[in-house]
Amino acid sequence: MNADTSHPDTSHPAATHDADSAQAMMSVRGVTLAFGPKVIQHDISFDVKRGSIFAVMGGSGCGKSTLLKSMIGLLRPTQGEYLVGTDNYWAGTDEDRVRIGRRFGVLFQSGALWSSMTVGQNVALPMQMFTSLRPHVIRQLVELKLGLVGMLHAIDQFPSELSGGMKKRAGLARAMSLDPDILFFDEPSAGLDPITSARLDELILNLRDGLGATIVLVSHELSSLFAIADDGIFLDPESKTAIAHGSPTWMRDHCDNPMVHAFMHRERTDSSSHGDK
Repeated sequence: MNADTSHPDTSHPAATHDADSAQAMMSVRGVTLAFGPKVIQHDISFDVKRGSIFAVMGGSGCGKSTLLKSMIGLLRPTQGEYLVGTDNYWAGTDEDRVRIGRRFGVLFQSGALWSSMTVGQNVALPMQMFTSLRPHVIRQLVELKLGLVGMLHAIDQFPSELSGGMKKRAGLARAMSLDPDILFFDEPSAGLDPITSARLDELILNLRDGLGATIVLVSHELSSLFAIADDGIFLDPESKTAIAHGSPTWMRDHCDNPMVHAFMHRERTDSSSHGDK
């Protein structure tokens, strides 16, 4: 393609939730991700504001999930740093990282529920592992978390008895079990029908608005991105860096980068017409 991707488009006011005064829950500074000599993304910098729903966007193979894995501590960056509040995640000890990591809740793409445990047992597990709460208190908290996502009725069911949307909601309840500061979602709408996906979007908005949750999500589902995300970055697989920063709706309506415009309007680019993915 002939797009000029040398300068990210960051000229707009990013988030819509008092971004200028909001405290950054996480700051990514100069991050480069690589596997050996193969660079996935380089020079990535952005802030995730408190109460924001921040989207990591881009086409298939651009490194979205790799960035998410690095943000939650599963992949050390080649360069750069992740600041969680004032804590530098990779600069401390293993003990420091465990402490910081307890401020994260993660919803994996498949839900990642333990098949041999009931829904309630899955949600209870982090509390049993990382707190000294008594069993009856844990049970009450499990019921509360499942009630928040509309899954209290399934507390004694096994994952094999759940639909795809129910597994996502159960996984979300487990992600919230330790009251994390930041929730990370990897393709939350993947594999869901449009109605179930829209209901999950509504649930995510309710969690943000009702609980003040800060959310980072990886997605390429445009309907969900436009419905819920108020800030984000767009990763380019060719220049291997972020080429736009802002809300999905801002990118759709105002960003003139050809790659971003094509993605937001479901158009083919020069590279995609030749089979690039």
